[in-house]
This record gives sequence, structure tokens and C-alpha cells, in this order.
Amino acid sequence: MLIEDKQMLDARLMYIDLVKRCVLNIPYVDAELNPIQPYGNLRKAILSLFKSANIQMAHLRRGNFERRISGHDFSDIAHSMLSFKRLDNIQMCVETIIREKIAGDLIETGVMRGGAVILMRAILRAYGVRDRTVWVADSFEGFPPLNLLGYPADADADPNWHLRPLTESGVEHVRRNFKRYDLLDDQGSILPGWFRDTLPKAPIKQLAVLRLDGDLYESTIDALVPLYPKLTPGGFVIIDDYNLPMCRKAVHDYRKKMDINDEIIAIDDAGVYWRKTAEAAP
Repeated sequence: MLIEDKQMLDARLMYIDLVKRCVLNIPYVDAELNPIQPYGNLRKAILSLFKSANIQMAHLRRGNFERRISGHDFSDIAHSMLSFKRLDNIQMCVETIIREKIAGDLIETGVMRGGAVILMRAILRAYGVRDRTVWVADSFEGFPPLNLLGYPADADADPNWHLRPLTESGVEHVRRNFKRYDLLDDQGSILPGWFRDTLPKAPIKQLAVLRLDGDLYESTIDALVPLYPKLTPGGFVIIDDYNLPMCRKAVHDYRKKMDINDEIIAIDDAGVYWRKTAEAAP
């Protein structure tokens, strides 16, 4: 490798690494403090009141570097709650489809504050890729109310799941976050709405990376059914919430129905991925 080529690669990797650290708020994790007094129920009530108005008045807890890296430290302001290993996995998948010229776009279903899709777009920028779109799919309203009649596997979920929207996670917040990384451009396309409504009619022709972060059985299966057939052989499926029983059951039910036997590989204690080796059954 020429010295100039190695320097360019090093610069790309340094940029990508910095984006990963920024979406986790690693540079400022120790400054995530909670100064609100008094403590106890009154403090909780004050914070909850402001949160209901989509106002993050203070951090709910002090940031912890080791827990943040491992994906176990929920942050009220970070753009991602993923572990560093799951961010590394995104990088590996995107770099592989670029290197091997696997055709298709990239999508995440369930984006929170946009950290993972911001990273996807940053990697495309780093490698000068202009012919792929990053699709950003989310209700931007939290989770749907549980439909236990249609999806009984979601009985394992908290019945108040849909009442737990995050602050700073609306569609305009996600656009703002892309802009702050200087990555808001025509290679990102936002699909606001429930997956059952948006994904079947989304103008996506091919996918090379399909990343699911919907937690529930319903959200997982509503993404797999319309999108997996569009995944190019050689492309990647990433399941962020495989540790949740309802999500895991949706994955296994779909794989069994479509006769998918590609090896499921663990990323960390929550996420898994597999690489598509053949077309799904009709």
C-alpha cells in the first residue's frame, strides 16, 4: 500500500471512530450530571412533567464510561444507546458491502435519535460513496400500542411500552442531529410513520444493510416481511434487540417461514447479525 493510500485510510478510520464516540457522547460522558434538587419523589415528578412536554430538564443519572461503551448506560442526550461493539458491527457491514460491491441501500427501522443511521451516512461519506441512500424509518412517536390479539408474543413486553417515548427523538430532532454532523443531504431519506404503513410502500429497490431496532414482535415482523426480500444476497441483516424474547421470536418465526438457514452471529449481549446467502423462499 502506498504511503498516501495508508494515510487516507487512517484518516477515514479516525473520522469513523470519532463519529462512533460522538453518537455515544463519549467525549462528555463524565459531564452528564443530575443537578436537580430535591431528590426523591418530588424530583422524579418534576423531571417526568418536563419529559412529558419533550423537554429534557436534566440528566436522569450520571454518565458512566464503561457502561456506555458496553451499551448498558442509558443516556438522556446521546444520539445512540448502542454498545461500541454494535457500532463496530455497523462499520464492518457497511465497509464490507462497499468493498465487495454488494448492491443496495442501507436502512434502520427504529432510529431513536439517529446515531446508527448517522454513522452509516458518515461511513459512506468517508469512502466517497454517492450511489447509496440511508433510509431512516421510525414512527418518531414512540412504540405502537400493544396489539396482543394480532401479536400475542408481545405479551412479554411492558403494557405501557407505547407510553415511554424518548425526549429529543422526533423527526425534526433527528434531522437536526444529521445536520450537526454535516450529514443532512439527499443521501438520507426519512420514512416517518408506523412500519406497517410506511415500509411496504417505501420506494426502496434494493438493500445491502437491513438493521432492525423495533424491540417488539410486531415492529420486527412488520420490517422483515416487506424489506428482507429486497436484501441483496451478500447483504447483512442486523437485529439490535435479539435479547428481547418477543423480538427473537419474530426473527425465528420469519426465518422458519422463509427457510432461512444463514448462521446467526452474536455481536454482544443484545445484538446479532447474519449475512444473506440466498434469496428468501417465495
